[in-house]
Amino acid sequence: MIQILRSVCLVVIIFWTLGAHAQNRPMDPQWPVKPMKMLLGYPPGGGSDIVARLIARGLTDRLGQNVLVENHPGAGGIIATDMAAKASPDGYTLFFVPSGHASIAALRKKGLTFDPVNDFTWISTVTTYPLALTVAPDSKFKNLEEFIQSAKKEPGKYSYSSVGVGTAMHILGEWIFSEAKVDVLHVPFKGGTQPFQELIAGRVDVMIDTMTLTATLLKDKRVRALAVTSPKGASPVAGVQTVADLLPSVFFESWLGVAAPANIHPELLDRLNREVNLVVNQPDVKQRLIDFGGKPQGSTPNEFKSRVVKDISSLSMVVDSRRITLD
Repeated sequence: MIQILRSVCLVVIIFWTLGAHAQNRPMDPQWPVKPMKMLLGYPPGGGSDIVARLIARGLTDRLGQNVLVENHPGAGGIIATDMAAKASPDGYTLFFVPSGHASIAALRKKGLTFDPVNDFTWISTVTTYPLALTVAPDSKFKNLEEFIQSAKKEPGKYSYSSVGVGTAMHILGEWIFSEAKVDVLHVPFKGGTQPFQELIAGRVDVMIDTMTLTATLLKDKRVRALAVTSPKGASPVAGVQTVADLLPSVFFESWLGVAAPANIHPELLDRLNREVNLVVNQPDVKQRLIDFGGKPQGSTPNEFKSRVVKDISSLSMVVDSRRITLD
């Protein structure tokens, strides 16, 4: 038994030493010398994908190497997250992270193949925005209150969509309708434009999605907004109430950001943080983020990590108190 414990301790010491040695090695002054990839857990065409490609193009221009977005949808983003956690911390693999990362961590406290906080280097946020509850243009519902009243009269008749089980949209939907004491069916999709297509076809009644996707649909009048998840009285959409106006305890600010595997070189982290913030603050990028319904917002690595930790904690409380499951 003692011999086994000694062996285990030796393995731990070796891995710790290797990690420390990797961080102490000088950073390659020529970095980057080859194309980089940015992993994303959702399919092309969705809000996260649109912003990821915007940031990737900006980094490509600044770094002189292609930054290619790789879409790996499925399992609420877990597939790409696991790939990012296990990638080499050499600066050539980035991870474009939506706030759904925090909701997955809140729902799957056990069974994850990665640590949702410590297996990543949190480079910078890119933008923050509310989620939006929308309906088809010909829907009979004019606001969230009307929808809730109808759902109370006919329990189980109505439905809402999200881009996957365990995403922020899913948890917010369950939170909203649980707080309103109504039974509304959750219809999950893998992301992309499918939720919008199903909404327009009349196969779901309400779509909950990010403003990055919804802002353009609202502008083109292809959907109508019932409510947004901004704090009470702070709706960014003229004439549209916040969920908190009706249900004061329910509000949520979503985000998108750039991360990398844990243990990247400190100088490389500083460089990546600087480059991402410079891209976010470029006038054309900033305007695009605003057009998508977001608030451009870079950050320090510590600020980003603190946001992730805080959101995992707050969403975990919602999951536990509302007994939300993946079933």
